[in-house]
Amino acid sequence: MAELQQDTPLPTDGVGDTGIDVIVVGAGFGGIACAVECRRKGHRVVVVEKVGELKQLANTPTKATLGANAGRILTRWGLHEKLTSISAQAQEVQIHDYLGGLIQVQQLPWPLFGAYSYNGHRALLHQVLFEHAQSLGIEIRMGQQVVEYWEDEVGGRAGVKMQSGETLDADVVVGADGVRSLARKFVIGYHDNPKPSGYAIYRAWFDAEEHGIKTDPLTDFLAVREDQLHAWIGKDVHFIACNSQQGKTICWLLTHKDNAAVDGEWSFPGKIEDVLEIVKDWDPRCAAIISKAPSCIDWKLLIHDPLPTWVSKSGRVVLIGDAAHPFLPSSVQGASQAVEDGVTLAITLRLAGKANIRLGTQTWESIRYQRVRDAQLMGVSTRDKWHGAQAGDTGKSFELPMPEWLMGFDAEAHAYAVYDGVARSIVDDGYREPSLVKERL
Repeated sequence: MAELQQDTPLPTDGVGDTGIDVIVVGAGFGGIACAVECRRKGHRVVVVEKVGELKQLANTPTKATLGANAGRILTRWGLHEKLTSISAQAQEVQIHDYLGGLIQVQQLPWPLFGAYSYNGHRALLHQVLFEHAQSLGIEIRMGQQVVEYWEDEVGGRAGVKMQSGETLDADVVVGADGVRSLARKFVIGYHDNPKPSGYAIYRAWFDAEEHGIKTDPLTDFLAVREDQLHAWIGKDVHFIACNSQQGKTICWLLTHKDNAAVDGEWSFPGKIEDVLEIVKDWDPRCAAIISKAPSCIDWKLLIHDPLPTWVSKSGRVVLIGDAAHPFLPSSVQGASQAVEDGVTLAITLRLAGKANIRLGTQTWESIRYQRVRDAQLMGVSTRDKWHGAQAGDTGKSFELPMPEWLMGFDAEAHAYAVYDGVARSIVDDGYREPSLVKERL
C-alpha cells in the first residue's frame, strides 16, 4: 500500500481553552466533524440531535463517500485504519453505456493527492466519526428536538429552545440540521424550502450470498474478493453497482427523472418492479443486479438555489452541510464538503477569538462559499454528461472528475493560510453577503 502523504505543516497553536461555547444542532457527518474539530481547537462544544438512537441517525441502507479532501482530515484525526477496514477499495471504475458497451475504465489510484477516500455503508462510516467524538468527551444529547433558534446581539449569545422547553445558550450555534433545516429560516429570515431537482435515486444494500449474486452468471462478477465498481450511463439515467467487504455485500444506486412533488418526507420504500421498468431495455446485468435486492429506498433529490448567506444577522448562528448547500449524489462531495465546513469554522473561530465571533463566522463564510458552489456545479455537469451518453460512446471525458483543486485540498491548512487576508478585508471594507464568480468545473 502506498504511504500516506505527510501532513501539511500547521500552526502549533496548541489546544488551550478558547472560552468559546458552541452548540451544534445535528449529529450527521457535518455536525460531528464540526464538534470534533471544535474540541481539537479548544472550544467547548455540545451536540444536540433529534433522533433518539445512533442506529436511527444513519440507517439509510446505502453507500456514502468521504472523498480524499475529507479523508485527509480524518487521517489527521487518527481514523484511517478504522475507516479503511469498513471501506470498499476498488482500484478502478468500469463505465458502460446502457447497453453494456465499455466506455472507459477509470483508474482509482489511492492515495490520491496524498490522501485516501473512504467508501462504505453510511451507518458504519458515520459510527466511526460518532464514536470518535464520544471518545474525546464531547457531549452528544440524543432525542433532543430543537424548535427555536435565537441570538442576542447586545448580550453576545445565541441559543436554542428544545421541544421539552429547555433552553441552551452559547457563543455560536451551528445549524447542521439537514436539508429541511429549521436554522435556515432563522438565518435568512424567510422560508426557503428546498425544491425537487427533477431527479430521484433508488438505493439498495444487501448481502451478496444470501440473495444469490454468486449463483447467477449475470451477477457473479460482483461475487469476487476484489472490490468492484461499475456504472451504466445514458438515457437520462445512471446506475451504479459495487461490492464491498471482499464481495460479501452489494450496493446499487439508480438516478432517474422524477418530477413528483415533495411534501414533507422525501424518502420512501421503493418498488423493485419500478426500478426494473427503467432498465428493461438495458444491459441485462443491470436488471439481474437490481432484482436480487430484497428492498430499496426511493429518495427524492432536493436542491435549492444558493442562499444569500449562511450567517445570521449578529453572526452567531451559522448553517453548514445540507442545511446550507445540499449536494447531488453525482458530486460525490456532500459529506466531504460538510466536513470541510465544520473544520474551517472551528479554525476561524479560534483565530478570531471569543471577542470577535461575528468576524470569525463571516470570515468562515467568505472562505467557504465559492468553493462549495464549484463543487456543487461539478456534480450537475457530471450528471448531465453521464445522462447524455449514447450507445457506442467511449473516452476519458466520461470519467468521474477528481480534480486536484477539489480532492487535493486541505481545509485546515487553507483556513490558516487565508484567514488573515480575508478577515482583514472584512474589517477594512465591511461585511457583504457573498457573491459568486464564474464557475470553475
